[in-house]
Amino acid sequence: MTALFTLLPEAVQTVSEGSKEAILRRLAGLFSDVYALDRDAVLTKITQREDLGSTGFGRGFAIPHARVSTLTRPVAAILKLNAPVDFDAADGMPVDLVFGLLSPEGAGAAHLHALAAISRMMRDERMHDALIQAPGPEAVYSLLSDVIDRDAA
Repeated sequence: MTALFTLLPEAVQTVSEGSKEAILRRLAGLFSDVYALDRDAVLTKITQREDLGSTGFGRGFAIPHARVSTLTRPVAAILKLNAPVDFDAADGMPVDLVFGLLSPEGAGAAHLHALAAISRMMRDERMHDALIQAPGPEAVYSLLSDVIDRDAA
């Protein structure tokens, strides 16, 4: 079985951003740089999705997501924030982990399965704590790749 989405090591960053908008811009740039996607198109798509309702799921994490026509499989990017930022989350708490997901336009079920897997992973208290305490992007990637690989097995 293959993983539900691709996460490359260079798609994980620790950053300092002061607003939700800045986070979305940074995320679009990361998707552009790592997966060779059009930065403006990605920003438009994730902003349009965010305008429908916050992707701040609560407990300090958000999952901005969208569908992009140029993709052939779901891809992910992670931002670990140096300081929590208000993301209009359901529980009113600021976020310190942002898990971006982009899927192909026609990937209805695959997109939903990937979102569900990310949500389950982030609801796991041990995983959540480990990601918050991870000293840098390499540690974050290591934690996530272990889970992604295990889930794909």
